[in-house]
Amino acid sequence: MAEEQKQKIKKKKTSQKYKLYEVSGNTLKRKNKFCPKCGPGVFLSQHSDREYCGQCGYVEMKSKEKPKEDKEPPKKDKK
Repeated sequence: MAEEQKQKIKKKKTSQKYKLYEVSGNTLKRKNKFCPKCGPGVFLSQHSDREYCGQCGYVEMKSKEKPKEDKEPPKKDKK
């Protein structure tokens, strides 16, 4: 009876910290920005519209750049 009621074991996701760094030669480059409140060592996560710190909750919104329109206002004719 105990064998029939086996508990399901959840698998943990592996840490993917290696994706936050880039190695070129002897130098190490960090891909994400650090949190200005928490300091070095705490990265801001990248979302489509914002950068977010999971530790303190700091948010930087990404600006949506609108394409510049070169339309001039209509000129009034002098009579």
